[in-house]
Amino acid sequence: MPGVATAMNLGRLLTGTARRVPDHLALVWGERQWTWRELDARVDRLAAALRARGVGRGDRVMVHARNSNAMFESMWATFKIGAVWVPTNFRLTPMEVAGLAETSRPIVILRDRGFAGHADAVRAAGPWCRTVIAIGDPRADELDYETVLHGATPPPPDHEADVAYDDPCWFFFTSGTTGRPKAAVLTHGQMGFVVTNHLADLFPGVTERDASLVVAPLSHGAGVHQLGQVARGARSVLLPAERLDVEEAFRLIEAHRVTNMFTVPTILKAMAEHEAARRHDHSSLRHVIYAGAPMYRADQRRALEVLGPCIVQYFGLGEVTGNISVLRADQHSLADDGPIPIGTCGSARTGMDIAILDEAGRRLGAGETGEICVRGPAVFAGYFENPEANAKAFRGGWFHTGDLGQLDAQGFLSITGRASDMYISGGSNVYPREVEEAILAHPGVLECAVVGMPHPRWGESGIACVVPRPGMAVTEAEVLGHLQDRLSRYKQPLRVVVWDALPKSGYGKIPKLLVKRRLEEEGVGFA
Repeated sequence: MPGVATAMNLGRLLTGTARRVPDHLALVWGERQWTWRELDARVDRLAAALRARGVGRGDRVMVHARNSNAMFESMWATFKIGAVWVPTNFRLTPMEVAGLAETSRPIVILRDRGFAGHADAVRAAGPWCRTVIAIGDPRADELDYETVLHGATPPPPDHEADVAYDDPCWFFFTSGTTGRPKAAVLTHGQMGFVVTNHLADLFPGVTERDASLVVAPLSHGAGVHQLGQVARGARSVLLPAERLDVEEAFRLIEAHRVTNMFTVPTILKAMAEHEAARRHDHSSLRHVIYAGAPMYRADQRRALEVLGPCIVQYFGLGEVTGNISVLRADQHSLADDGPIPIGTCGSARTGMDIAILDEAGRRLGAGETGEICVRGPAVFAGYFENPEANAKAFRGGWFHTGDLGQLDAQGFLSITGRASDMYISGGSNVYPREVEEAILAHPGVLECAVVGMPHPRWGESGIACVVPRPGMAVTEAEVLGHLQDRLSRYKQPLRVVVWDALPKSGYGKIPKLLVKRRLEEEGVGFA
């Protein structure tokens, strides 16, 4: 029956922890720190301030901010009042944020210092946004964040809004590298399962004695990761600046005895290759989680050598809130002949079901390549007001990820790439990730991306874009020679270009669309 309170309000995770361990450290940001009692009190004041301005159940609160205590607090305050948290990547342009506002129609925007133009773009996008709250640099028609908090009357105990299982709590925007971003609707009931699953599968045993370092934007995977930390009372330590400072990250790991952290492969790679790892004690690390993009075997081995047996991989889109597969720390190995197959991203998360389906929706057998599909309580409620995208994503009782892969006889999943990344050369399917793995075995190559481009004879052929390691040089002939005995002829790229850097999205991924665009701009292709 719609509207019946059938779920825990996710905001009560913070409420419960503040009651259980009120004087334990909750959040650290630079020289500032807050206990659970202090953090919960600030969140409650923000919740009261939002309510006083007409924000209630189902209303959207957009947040365009760097990682900070305000970003953290806005999440929990929005949850508590039953509204929907709509965080954006702070690297987006005003026009891009306006597009997200057109989709989500927020009635409030909380903006960080220096982002006045983003707030203007949101207000110009439509009539929905009534209030702008600014962190540190309010204009005449905006509210100051700290003033709003201090002026609010603290709400009574147990003020959290009643919510139903399917009530939305978070609009999680897709990265949008292949089109306009879509708002994946995450709900209170779904996220209750996700938190429990993360605690079981990704960082088991975390308590108020633990600490978590935040090195990625809270607007996406890192924000989901922190929900579990709050549930168990582990402190969250934010980097003091918006850019990744690997030296500072290792200093904080040592100072706070950090036990877990969420990263993406580009961040984990940067940490494993930085000389600061040799100068700081990081023996406290138990669960260094990486997700969001493929991690190549060469980079995985380096991380294991430097950080030890603490890295944990998971595979999962925002739509499934990271809950598709897990490769635990004890399942990683430096050896290539261990019991766990090399290249796998693990087996199904607890309570989740994975299938490899063909184009007709039939299950494929072990070792056969098809689309990775998933079902279970971590799957989102659908894209907000987007029936066309929902019809495409939900078919035959499964959520279709758009990724290609295979399951082995033991149930371990291997990803061969995005369906849109695969190209057909001379009638044969080529999966770029397999080619990229082979190229990265070259000692002079730091990064690479392989894309299929139109070819007059073969239909499509591969072009490899490589970045050499610092202080080293690499040539097209060297890379092609390196692949000669490693790949079948049809899989080998016909061209290799050397760049100083690969194009990356705001989340540290290497979108193939951007790689292709740069190749086109530079006139690289096949005549």
